[in-house]
Parts: sequence; structure tokens; C-alpha cells
Amino acid sequence: MSRDRRFEDRVVVVTGAAVGIGKAAAEAFGAAGATVYLIDVDAERGETSAATIDGATFIHCDLTSERQVGEAVGRIGEGSDRVDVLVNNAGGFAAALGIEETTPDEWRRILEVNLTSVFLMTRAVLPLLRRSDAGRIINLGSLAGQTAGWRTAPPYVAAKAGVHGLTRALASELAAEGITVNALAPSAVLTERIEQLRSPEELETTAASIPPGRYQTPDELARWLLFLASTEAGFMTGQTVSVNGGRFMA
Repeated sequence: MSRDRRFEDRVVVVTGAAVGIGKAAAEAFGAAGATVYLIDVDAERGETSAATIDGATFIHCDLTSERQVGEAVGRIGEGSDRVDVLVNNAGGFAAALGIEETTPDEWRRILEVNLTSVFLMTRAVLPLLRRSDAGRIINLGSLAGQTAGWRTAPPYVAAKAGVHGLTRALASELAAEGITVNALAPSAVLTERIEQLRSPEELETTAASIPPGRYQTPDELARWLLFLASTEAGFMTGQTVSVNGGRFMA
């Protein structure tokens, strides 16, 4: 059986790639032949993840720091003459606090990790993306940014709604340059973070609320990232694709 090499000679950057969805994405692009840069603030797990992918490079970076983002992209530019795909995946929240429990510092921190990081990374990588003959930006949004009804964190909801809006703004601005910008809005992906955040009872209740009766796996979501980065998706831009197992149907 022939191996999938559809991203051979393509350069892919994945943020938040040490674990979870980002790690699965980096592995999927690497298996399809891409040169992959894994960006994360978690140096130990980031190095470990990159070591399992042929030709991959890990770069330590706090994605909320303009200086560190600039330095990380500078390193990418030294190693590759362009970037073909940018996956803005980094994000999350540590605790599902209500609005009165959320301090202003926590509000700012979650918005910076989930939304400002997308702005900083996209802005820094654009010169390299413009050198690609088929530039792709894929942002990780969330069902939380589309609808309510599940326990989550207000700043996370606001940030992910912002990611969806920023996706449309960037798509409109960059379309004439041949760069597509889309977002994925998953729901209940069984990552390490979710397993730590939810109790066994909460995990079971959430799984039961999804029509297929189970969580989505990071590998399943990574396949959607491959599609949005592919030549077949070249006429698709400004879209938020809901990959939520029918938990929300618009």
C-alpha cells in the first residue's frame, strides 16, 4: 500500500503542538510528507512530540509574547524559505469558572492564549505564507464560540467567538493573495486537557449528550485539518466548519 505523501515538500506550522489536537495535527501532516514545525510553551513535551515525527522541529514559544513569536517565526524563516500551512491551534482554559469567579487577570489571560495568539502568529507568519503557491491558515475555534448550553468558561467562549470572526476578516483580506483562511469548530474532543478538567461522571454525561454517544478523537479532527490544507479545499475560505458529532446543528 502506498503511503500518503500529498504534503511532501510543504511546510506546516502547528501551534499548541506538544499535546492533544496540535500533536495529532503535527503527526498527521508529518505522516503525509510535510516538514513540520511544532510551536508550544511546553518545552519538554514539545521536544518529545517532535522527536516522533520525521524531519520535525520543535520551537519553544509563549504565543502571547510578540517578541517570542517574532523570534520563533525568524527561526522558521532560517530553516525554510516559506510556510504553506499555518494551524493556529493553541488555546484552552484550566477551569470552568463562572463570570463572578473569573478575575480580570484570568479573563485577559484566556483571551490572550486563545485569540491574541492567533493574531500575533498570523501577522508574523504572513510574509512566509505569501511565498507559498497555496497558502492556508486554519484556526481552531470551538462549539463554545457558536452556541451555549454547556458548562464552560466565559472568556473562552468570547475568545473562540472572536476566532470565528477573525477567520472571516482574514479570509476577506487575504483572498486576493491566494491565501485561504478557515476555522474548525469541534466539540468534546477527548484530549489530555479534557480528561484532567472533567470528572469521570462529567465525561460520561458529555459523551451521552453527543448523538454518536462518544467523544471525538484528536486523530479524527486532524483529518479535517488535512482537508482544509489540501488543494481540494482551494476555493473554500472564510468558513467555520462544525465538526461536533451533531451536538449542535445550525
